[in-house]
Amino acid sequence: QVPLVESGGGLVQAGGSLRLSCAASGRTFGNYGMGWIRQAPGKEREFVAAISSRGGITYYADSVKGRFTISRDNAKNTVYLQMNSLKPEDTAVYYCAARTGGAGSTRPDQYDYWGQGTQVTVSS
Repeated sequence: QVPLVESGGGLVQAGGSLRLSCAASGRTFGNYGMGWIRQAPGKEREFVAAISSRGGITYYADSVKGRFTISRDNAKNTVYLQMNSLKPEDTAVYYCAARTGGAGSTRPDQYDYWGQGTQVTVSS
């Protein structure tokens, strides 16, 4: 088990920024690939960003490339999502997820552990 707790969501105007954090419990955080996945009301889950266990490889959805940055600090058992130039279409619940094996994935169904989510709302 990898308990995950997201924080940092909120309400922001279009063009603004937010930084999401996801804190993990346990000693094996550095063994997991991590991802951020979002879900808007009435829509399917959507991959946002992923990072490998040591942070050397990252993936981004085309819709956020150049605006969002995923990073991790294994000493703090935390993964981050810096979101800049936010748009109303970024409004969703954002989940962080952990994947055994160390690699990140662009497929939400390949993640094994999930946080409870944090709401991000971008007003126009």
